[in-house]
Amino acid sequence: MKLWVFLILLMVCIGKQATAQTNTVSSTSSTVSGTTTVDRTPSTASAPSVVINNQDVCSVASSMAIQSQILGIAGGTTSRDLNCERLKLSRALNRMGMKVGAVALLCQDERVFQAMEMAGTPCPYMGKIGIEAAKEWATNPEKRPDYDKWLKEQKAKTEEEFLSDDESAFGIFSVLIMLLFL
Repeated sequence: MKLWVFLILLMVCIGKQATAQTNTVSSTSSTVSGTTTVDRTPSTASAPSVVINNQDVCSVASSMAIQSQILGIAGGTTSRDLNCERLKLSRALNRMGMKVGAVALLCQDERVFQAMEMAGTPCPYMGKIGIEAAKEWATNPEKRPDYDKWLKEQKAKTEEEFLSDDESAFGIFSVLIMLLFL
């Protein structure tokens, strides 16, 4: 997918507008006079149309073409939208009455996971919900979808607590030194 985006950006940045060129060559002679027209229009590479007939498919179509005076290349592809699939599967589970399964599926997205955590309703964990699920997430943080971000936040909190402990120890130490001088 990144390659396609790069190629499209390359075409937009470097590409020139292709226009038809017509060269007219005139020649005259003492015995014969006339005009000769030579057409030098470059051929055109046409991007294929990629058709997705069903609205319920979570795919995105893309195609592109690039043309020079000598060679033209065209191609097309589709790519899956995983977030769209997750939403559709979650809706299907909810319609079947599987509400915990629907929420668990949505919780695979770190944004949903964090929103549920902030709302005080943690995501289900291996069939456990509520406080039991929160305890399991606390003991198994590596299974969180936002584990890398969570780990950075935990390190930052630990460093802040360490600095605040150092500051309070320094304050107590300075009070003891002042008492010593009295």
